[in-house]
Amino acid sequence: MCIALIGGMDRLGKHYLEEAQRAGVKLQFFSTSENNIAAKLKKADAMVIFTNKVSHRVKIEAMQVAKANNIPVLMEHACGVCTFRNCLQCLANNCH
Repeated sequence: MCIALIGGMDRLGKHYLEEAQRAGVKLQFFSTSENNIAAKLKKADAMVIFTNKVSHRVKIEAMQVAKANNIPVLMEHACGVCTFRNCLQCLANNCH
């Protein structure tokens, strides 16, 4: 499974990757706006968006990709490692 994490803090990137590895998940981490992010997001099986660390434009673009490709999305305001861990558990239990 490949999860796209949109938002979050650069300094926690290593910790997000460690949590994803523990859960047996491949992680794509987008902490800043990137060119052609929509094409990269289409490959994800699920998305986690940390809304306090992402622009409205990127959130809207991600939601459009998710809707068009039937990709489940979890949105959280907090961007801590614990929040990400909870999102991984939720996705594993199909509670999205």
